Amino acid sequence: MHPITKAIRTRAERTNEMEHSSPLFLTSSFCFDTAEEMRAAFADETNDNIYSRFSNPTVQEFVDRMCALEGAEAGYAVASGMGAVFASFMTFLKQGDHLIACNAIFGSTHTIITKYLPKYGIEYTYVDANDPQSWERAVRPNTKMIYIETPTNPGLEIIDLEFTGRLARKYNLIFNVDNCFATPVNQTPIQFGADLVIHSATKWIDGQGRVLGGVVVGKKDLIHEIYMFCRSTGPALSPFNAWVLSKSLETLDVRMERHASNALYVAQKLENHPKISFLKYPFLNSHPQHELAKKQMKNGGALLCFELKGGLESGRRFLDNLRMLSMTANLGDTKTIASHPASTTHAKLTEAERQAVNITPGLIRISVGLEHRDDILNDILQTLDKC
Repeated sequence: MHPITKAIRTRAERTNEMEHSSPLFLTSSFCFDTAEEMRAAFADETNDNIYSRFSNPTVQEFVDRMCALEGAEAGYAVASGMGAVFASFMTFLKQGDHLIACNAIFGSTHTIITKYLPKYGIEYTYVDANDPQSWERAVRPNTKMIYIETPTNPGLEIIDLEFTGRLARKYNLIFNVDNCFATPVNQTPIQFGADLVIHSATKWIDGQGRVLGGVVVGKKDLIHEIYMFCRSTGPALSPFNAWVLSKSLETLDVRMERHASNALYVAQKLENHPKISFLKYPFLNSHPQHELAKKQMKNGGALLCFELKGGLESGRRFLDNLRMLSMTANLGDTKTIASHPASTTHAKLTEAERQAVNITPGLIRISVGLEHRDDILNDILQTLDKC
């Protein structure tokens, strides 16, 4: 079956009620008939569920569906996207290890890498997303992992997955990819050599701004190590949230088609607007990495960003004069969302760090929703008139 069909049809076992829609196993623990069965489960001699911090049928259904979409051997779900990022770091990195990461990443990931990993004696090097040749120069004898986002947050730069995969294999590094912005129906990093793929399922996987969730999928032996780390440290995904996310995957493909077509339409209409100094969307011909985006993505995704000529003050006026678009700390919703990265998601970066990844004072990020495309465009145009 096609991965999209698998994501719809893969499910937990039916109960005696023979329900069509997947059941919700909202329980903290699971029972055993004998002491021997319980002993064997705790000794990892069986795959029986013990405790929902370890595993749960509803959570496993969500994981199995994500694995089907990403082409992964195994996966593990946690309470949030940042929980997934942190687990992927702390499971494999130890004192004395070195991490290579692209310099254009989500603000909270930047905080983990620059503030918390050094407390454990873990070194890092940021490399320019637009200069892949510098990546090999960053490799050290103690380098353990390469971590990237593509498209990057919020500048929508495209990193060559095939190139990075080859580099990771050459030096025997773990290749770790945050695939949140593209989603697995648009891009599958594993086919380019990724060992681990991370998602904030809070975003397009849910798609309606209802629940938090995160997931890591990839090679079976690596995922087992993440499972053992999370089993003890406890960032478990709620079975209810997993049920919502699993149901959401049944519509992910059709939702992302509409998101992407809306985003391309809006980007094309705004590209030459007199109040905008530049606009970036991966499937516009003007995007510097347009050909690379087409090579590794099925469409341009649902995010676009643009720089207002008036800088910071124009950015604030843009947000303050929106009538329909939402201002909220999220993306990937049915509703279109506008944000100002320099003062929100990336505010903790220094000015120099923001400049290095082109987060300019007037940069606006739009997460294009499922409303009628002309309503989205008209709200942006009316507020641009006031900037």
